[in-house]
Amino acid sequence: MFKGQLTIRAAVLGVLLAVILSAANAYLGLFAGLTVSASIPAAVLSLGLLRLFADANILENNIVQTAASAGEAIAAGVIFTLPALVMLDYWSDFLYFQTVLIAGVGGLLGVIMTVPLRRALVDGSSLAFPEGQATAAVLQAGYGGKAVAGIGTLLVGAGIGALAKLADSGLKVWEGVAETAFSIGQQSSVYVGSYLSPALLAVGYIVGINVALPILLGGVFAWWIAIPLVMAFGGADIATGVAGAEQVWSDQIRYLGVGAMLVGGLAALWTLRGQLFGALKQTGETVLPSQRDLPRRLLVTLLVFLALPMIALYAVLLDSVVGGAMVALLMLAAAFLFSAVAAYMAGLVGSSNNPVSGVTIATILITALGLFMFFGAETAGPASAIIVGAVVCCAAAIGGDNMQDLKAGAILGASPAAQQLAQMLGVIAAVCVLSPVLSLLLHAYGIGVSDAAHPNALPAPQASLMVAVVRGVFGGDLPWGWVIGGGVMALATIALDTVLGRRGSGFRMPVLAVALGLYLPLSLSMAIAFGGLVAWLGGSGAAREGRGLLAAAGIITGEALMGIFIALPVAFFGSSDVLALNIGGLPAAWPGLVLMLGLGLWLWNLARATRGRSPT
Repeated sequence: MFKGQLTIRAAVLGVLLAVILSAANAYLGLFAGLTVSASIPAAVLSLGLLRLFADANILENNIVQTAASAGEAIAAGVIFTLPALVMLDYWSDFLYFQTVLIAGVGGLLGVIMTVPLRRALVDGSSLAFPEGQATAAVLQAGYGGKAVAGIGTLLVGAGIGALAKLADSGLKVWEGVAETAFSIGQQSSVYVGSYLSPALLAVGYIVGINVALPILLGGVFAWWIAIPLVMAFGGADIATGVAGAEQVWSDQIRYLGVGAMLVGGLAALWTLRGQLFGALKQTGETVLPSQRDLPRRLLVTLLVFLALPMIALYAVLLDSVVGGAMVALLMLAAAFLFSAVAAYMAGLVGSSNNPVSGVTIATILITALGLFMFFGAETAGPASAIIVGAVVCCAAAIGGDNMQDLKAGAILGASPAAQQLAQMLGVIAAVCVLSPVLSLLLHAYGIGVSDAAHPNALPAPQASLMVAVVRGVFGGDLPWGWVIGGGVMALATIALDTVLGRRGSGFRMPVLAVALGLYLPLSLSMAIAFGGLVAWLGGSGAAREGRGLLAAAGIITGEALMGIFIALPVAFFGSSDVLALNIGGLPAAWPGLVLMLGLGLWLWNLARATRGRSPT
């Protein structure tokens, strides 16, 4: 069944790439609040490495990218949630065994719970699974002799991203953010700024204008309308300038994003209810042959095996065996439901655009409210709610990624069972290294709120949002006015998106992208929007599937890996300036601005040159 596919060398290479890509995306997610699918760069790297073996085949390459992409997906689930346990002071560091247990259970649940949906969503529907199709096209093109150019482009992008990160965060040649604030009257200010990060530019390029522009619009409303109004009418105790705008955003305005993400996540569930029930009905009518998918008996055994330690963990946290069992059942139900939602959404918009953070916030809020009602505020309820959300988030992230890989495999004629085993292998490999990577980033840069010891802490936007939600629920001081306001904005955005869809507009307004813009610092949204603009000017969809996509993936990987490399001496010496050159006289931000413009021009040229060609 697996001959020529799940070979030892494919497994080894897949594990190595899963470890590398999980580390890179852990850094990117903590920095930008977004991750991007690793299937295509993993496929290109696999092609380049397996070309050294004369007997390598396309299905073996497909196994490598399947295992490797699991590393990126599980990293997203981890960094969106588990840093919240450190921010809550429940953990002082990323505890190795607990991190492996929580992330591993979530990731394996994501594989197990999407197996029954494969035939309905991949074989029996018209869902596009855009990244799955693109990955298959990359592998097919590679066996047509076109892989070398793609690998070269990816490596050049990685080199540029790495050197830019070294110059910015390591050597301190220029400031990483260009920002200022313009005064309006005596008490109000308008913030303008952008991160000078090639990785953010590349993220915007990959997700495209239809995601990058709504993110920017959400940020513009929050930072150019809501924050100036609060500053003008909020009293004289609010500071002005950049510091004042950031204070208002942190204390009040970001809760608009909480409400918008909650409503957006629930709206996604409601919209997909028919498709999900149809998929489950089809699954019940058709017995999946064990020679193609993993046997059901094995899946049920694994499900029980994974549930037992989580029941014990929740029982210890809540000091109640019954409570632990109830929370574990809630976790399993939410993991199945949201894995299915993520799988369907991946078919619609791709893994990179999959709004798993929205449904995770909904899970955490509902779980926190239930725990508060039944166990009160004096228990480990906040930590329990975060852990439930972490498992669900990991399951949803893997569920979407799993379906993309299975779509690529269906096109290429691969064995689903072999891919499902490769996915599990990639999950296990990645979770074993994420804890030390996160600990390194925590001690080198800090995570969450910046302070004197860590002036440039990684923002970890989603994890910070989870902290705000559980603290608000258990502390009784969640600013419901702003949360409700965000929910109203989400409903208005959904209505606008519906109108645009009925009119056949090429531009849409995805509610969770707008919600993310409401929550992200505007400096992040600006850089992402610039990348989306470059992709649009270069030809948008078709062009972004060419060498420009590989260049962008390389930039992200290079910057992220260099960020981890720089973290080693920073953590060892306890100083963020240990590598600084202390060069005087250079304009603080101009070198970074010039670099961003140059990279934008390069990606635009690649997009224009590869329009209409194959992905490599």
